[in-house]
Amino acid sequence: MKKLYEKSEITFAILWIVIYAAGMGTLKNSFGLDSLWHMLGLIAISAVIFLFVRINGLMEKYGLAGWAKNGKAMLWFIPLWILSCMNLFGGFSPDYRMPGLIYAAVSMALVGFAEELIFRGFLFKAMLKDGNVKAAVIVSSVTFGMGHIMNLFTGQDLIATLAQVVFAVAMGFVFTLVFYKSGSLLPGILAHSFIDVASVFASDEGTQLVNLIVHIAVFAVSAAYCLYLWKRAETPEINRADTKQGDLS
Repeated sequence: MKKLYEKSEITFAILWIVIYAAGMGTLKNSFGLDSLWHMLGLIAISAVIFLFVRINGLMEKYGLAGWAKNGKAMLWFIPLWILSCMNLFGGFSPDYRMPGLIYAAVSMALVGFAEELIFRGFLFKAMLKDGNVKAAVIVSSVTFGMGHIMNLFTGQDLIATLAQVVFAVAMGFVFTLVFYKSGSLLPGILAHSFIDVASVFASDEGTQLVNLIVHIAVFAVSAAYCLYLWKRAETPEINRADTKQGDLS
């Protein structure tokens, strides 16, 4: 695994995307989100990628060494916390009974960690080495969102899946820019995990008006925050080092 990483970080990132999508998609489809096996699969994947980063001294590169030092410039991530609560606006209604509810909640917390490290860490940083920041941001965000199409193969409704893809792309841009401009992956992991855990407890029976308002709010907050981060927040050296001077902002 280390040799592949040293040879091509892009290939390494794509391999992990395939392993994650195929492995977790199979477990979810076979046993369900609320199964012990699905949770154990996520524990295994999360442990492997974390140990790889830790053992190879990549904690700082992938934003796991500490919290962002430019919290004020990042507006203390308040827009991110607002976005994290959006899917609870329709009310509470747990999807599963115990102990499946615990398995599902733990799984969703781990999804936040694994996906942020794979998409924002491995993929984004690999593309950042080519010096094209905009391309790295777009590809990382869109790839993350499009990955949710896999939910169609687990029996999820087409309209619901498409809405989830659009929501994920919007959040993908926010998570990517938060990591790029703060140098820390931890805020994104916390927000991503909270969103996914909350989805297990959120009601799916909100009115069309409520759902429309939530989606408009997500896009408005996401767009405003991304624009602010791109124009106003200074990029930390850990991320500037991988880009060409002409593409820095």
